[in-house]
Amino acid sequence: MMKIDEKDNALKKLNAVQYNVTQKCATEPAFRNEYWNHHEKGIYVDIVSKEALFTSLDKFDSECGWPSFSKSIARLNNIRDISHGMIRTEVRSVDADSHLGHLFVDGPKELGSARYCINSAALEFIPYEKLEELGYREYIKLFEGENHV
Repeated sequence: MMKIDEKDNALKKLNAVQYNVTQKCATEPAFRNEYWNHHEKGIYVDIVSKEALFTSLDKFDSECGWPSFSKSIARLNNIRDISHGMIRTEVRSVDADSHLGHLFVDGPKELGSARYCINSAALEFIPYEKLEELGYREYIKLFEGENHV
């Protein structure tokens, strides 16, 4: 978990949408967010804690208007969410307890059926070419031998 002063400093750097999504469980508009149609090679990290969460290798187009991933590279907190008249699984980051989005089981069967439907506002993208420079060296190996990004 992040220290309180570290989290407070990180939260001060967020814009209003990022703050509302990560701290107040808001949802950004579908198809009008930064990463829904993003295809660059790299990883996605929690905008608050910078904890690595997802890779471009596991991103797929679910046509829902938000970034969708078949799996996470981090341990996430899954919480039952009964808001808005639905039963869903909320996904939160471990280090910063940021609201990220929701987990559904309607993803591609060949990828395990999971669909992590994540708000772009909860994410920061780290391009593959900058992984080492920005302190994410251990994730470079995930891309070795891949050819589908």
